[in-house]
Amino acid sequence: MTSPGRLSEILEIDAETFARDLTPLYQPTVLRGVARDWPAVQAARTSPQALANYLKRFDRGAMVEAMLGAPAIGGRFFYDEGGRGMNFDRRPAPLSPVLDELLRLADHPEPPAIYVGSTPIAPVLPGFERDNALDLLDDKIAPRLWLGNASTIQTHHDMSDNIAVVVGGQRRFTLFPPDQVGNLYIGPLDFTPAGRPVSLVSLDSPDLERFPKFAQALETALVAELEPGDAIYIPTLWWHHVQATGPLNLLVNYWWEPADMASGGFGGQPFDAFVHALRNVRRLPAKRRNAWRAFFEHYIFHANGDPAEHIPEGRRGVLENKPDATREAEMTAFLRRVLGRD
Repeated sequence: MTSPGRLSEILEIDAETFARDLTPLYQPTVLRGVARDWPAVQAARTSPQALANYLKRFDRGAMVEAMLGAPAIGGRFFYDEGGRGMNFDRRPAPLSPVLDELLRLADHPEPPAIYVGSTPIAPVLPGFERDNALDLLDDKIAPRLWLGNASTIQTHHDMSDNIAVVVGGQRRFTLFPPDQVGNLYIGPLDFTPAGRPVSLVSLDSPDLERFPKFAQALETALVAELEPGDAIYIPTLWWHHVQATGPLNLLVNYWWEPADMASGGFGGQPFDAFVHALRNVRRLPAKRRNAWRAFFEHYIFHANGDPAEHIPEGRRGVLENKPDATREAEMTAFLRRVLGRD
């Protein structure tokens, strides 16, 4: 199989440069050492015990949801063998006992898998976000923690831009461009291990007889190895597979909407439109689907250039491509008429 490529890296970057120069590229990038001065990172570099002690300073006893898997799953949180359930359980627990259990299992040769994922930090560890702040983003963007022992999170995508900061342990990210969706053999959209649809192919031992097109996806794969203090920027819809190692690994991530998407508007986010198309376009006969494909390609993807270029300015209405207040008001009114809300 083809050896994966390496992600580009940046050693120093400020918030203005990140927003102005990096995010428009729509390319995942390693932000090497961006959080090296965090007190949490310094504690993690000392020892797992030091990291646990540091986290406990902020713990006020709030409950978290822990994902628990038997040693047999090898830390790979996934569907069960029949695909009708999951190979792990979920249990509520205070964070400090979870930390104690992770430390107790640190030297176990085949420990059970423990994972606390996508947990807002402020309610669980109040003050942590203040003392370990990421200067690249608006401080209103709430961080989340991902904590556990060795784990494998199947290839998936997020619906927002993402910066993930490795605090403790190591993480290996393998990324695939959005256009590889047809080669990744994505599972159900509405029955998922942790909210987002995942690839059904094991990255470590892919069954290329069952999933032959995955070989094409591997030709596009990009890999990054992250240590404590490193971060990775992952744009919306980029597929990523995450392997965490170490007896106590901690990641802090930030999800946010790009400036041109933040308003949302009456119609919601792009995924809402996708679901509507899934319901209302997919069921059409092939020739009608192809007819609608032409409309989407022309008006949405600008396959033929600007679809409103020939219309005088001021008369383009909802085809105006400037995201200003007037255009949003016109689009909202148009949607209300189409959907019969007025």
